[in-house]
Amino acid sequence: MVTVSLRGVTKRFNDVIAVNDARFDIADGELFTLLGPSGCGKTTLLRCIAGFYIPEEGTILFDDLDVTNVPPNLRETGMVFQNYALWPHMSVFDNIGYGLKIRKMHKDAVEDKVLEILDLVQLTGLAERYPYQLSGGQQQRVALARALVIEPKVLLLDEPLSNLDAKLRIEMRNEISRIQKRLDITTIYVTHDQEEALAISDRLAVIDNGVVQQIGTPHEIYSLPRNLFVADFIGECNIIKGTVTSADGALEMKTEEGYLLRGFAEKGSTEEYAVGETAYVAMRPENIRLTNKTPESNVIPARVRYSQYFGKVTRLFVDGLGTHMKVDADPGAAMGVEGTDIELYVEPSAVLFLPRA
Repeated sequence: MVTVSLRGVTKRFNDVIAVNDARFDIADGELFTLLGPSGCGKTTLLRCIAGFYIPEEGTILFDDLDVTNVPPNLRETGMVFQNYALWPHMSVFDNIGYGLKIRKMHKDAVEDKVLEILDLVQLTGLAERYPYQLSGGQQQRVALARALVIEPKVLLLDEPLSNLDAKLRIEMRNEISRIQKRLDITTIYVTHDQEEALAISDRLAVIDNGVVQQIGTPHEIYSLPRNLFVADFIGECNIIKGTVTSADGALEMKTEEGYLLRGFAEKGSTEEYAVGETAYVAMRPENIRLTNKTPESNVIPARVRYSQYFGKVTRLFVDGLGTHMKVDADPGAAMGVEGTDIELYVEPSAVLFLPRA
């Protein structure tokens, strides 16, 4: 397998900059996800790596080989498309084996490889069926098998699960993760689904407006978002605005309603804050709890707007600190009645000051 490196890759369509100065490295055998909202440039970036688009600026390397201008068929990549792109007139066997046949592989070798890959994707016994005879999940497995059977150096997946229902999405993402780990193949995965990205990725890049906003492990991205966009886009988050009142050691700010919030910044970034300047903090709903105590800071008076029961938690939608907030309470919480006044508390270790940028 190979490492994939992007060095200042920029792709434009007329006056629109779809990808702007992308720079990162993907390790050998890593499952790396490009995550972002629709239209952010993640699929364009994947297509640059695949060779379908040639960037106006920058370099794409497979190991130390510059493939920026190499045609797609010579890059030794396997691609799984969002719409599966299966040939309806071909059987499962012929769909999967097509890439081997055009490589002039012997008939017996083709059969051996196809049967082997059918076993890997758990489709043994379905070789003679046609795509219209398969479920959506089975069609997706065929598309994955077709990409893997040619033994690519890099596997590329463009929103492969978007056409599946919720339960099947979970099953298939687990299957993709299982197969990827078993083959130890360098994989680049595109999705707009945050849960999907957090569940299967070794690392991910969060993209917005063509710009890579942050790269890190799922835990790093979720727990230490680098800016407002990442904090707001990844999972559920409460963003609170205020004025810095202390930047000496622990950070503290006063909200517009006069309440004090103490928290922390990502290691090494406290020097970005000065007393009197505007700041934003991020708090996850699961880190906010109901309290009857009255500490001197990090107390949030709130009023319940409504609640939703999710089994493992009751999500409270409340008005607090001048904004709408989300709080995950115990399923048996009796404070989910509309109009109820409650008091919330969040530990300083769960209040993240976001960089001004």
